[in-house]
Amino acid sequence: MTEDNNNPSAPALFDRFRASSEEQSGNSEEVNNSPDSDINEISDIPENRQGRLSADARRGLVSLLRHGVILANNKQPLFDILVKEQVTIQDHLADMFLRVLIDEPAGVAVLLQQDMDENEDSVSLITRRPLSLYDSLLLLVLRKHFQERETAGEQRVYIDIDRIESRLTPFLPLTNNSRSDRRKLNSSLKNMKDKRLLQGVPGDDERFEITPVIRYVVNAEFLQQMLDEYLMMAEQAGTEVETQTDGS
Repeated sequence: MTEDNNNPSAPALFDRFRASSEEQSGNSEEVNNSPDSDINEISDIPENRQGRLSADARRGLVSLLRHGVILANNKQPLFDILVKEQVTIQDHLADMFLRVLIDEPAGVAVLLQQDMDENEDSVSLITRRPLSLYDSLLLLVLRKHFQERETAGEQRVYIDIDRIESRLTPFLPLTNNSRSDRRKLNSSLKNMKDKRLLQGVPGDDERFEITPVIRYVVNAEFLQQMLDEYLMMAEQAGTEVETQTDGS
């Protein structure tokens, strides 16, 4: 990553962030990003070939495997199926080293990898992809905002692009990006939307809803420590750049 080349301590710190996130079993890298599909897509399978699961359980299982995340406010019928058929679906997922975490009050169902030892890791169905430093900082900023607004009693948490930019500004010396680099930010925001961590707001291209999925991606207890350490690194990077400029 180009962002890390000028900050030797960043990779090690980022590895800690990934390890902490994975301990919560909800790493954002695990979310399946396939497009949405119809709930009745498998209803035409002949009855004698439909297997041991009920029709509803099959629909819920297929959708969960395809999308990785089901949000009740987008797909209430599917979410209801997952709640109703949770035990059966969990049993089936266990055969594939997978599990589903269902947060019924928040309306979130997330497909997760079971804890696996080194010998089993090679058979994982979920591909882990590291986030860039910029995406990691954006994720932390969004998680911090979500935590603050949720603590304040908000049931649904929204954030606009101007606020995101202002919260990212202290960390920009780490990424060699300026606050005006909207194209970089838009690309990262799209990545967060693909992972179901953000949802667009109809009629407003610069406002987003932060979904409860973000709870299972970043450990709340580890969040402030990560922000503080990244901020300290950014301040050091900014001082180095200023010193080089003054001496030139």
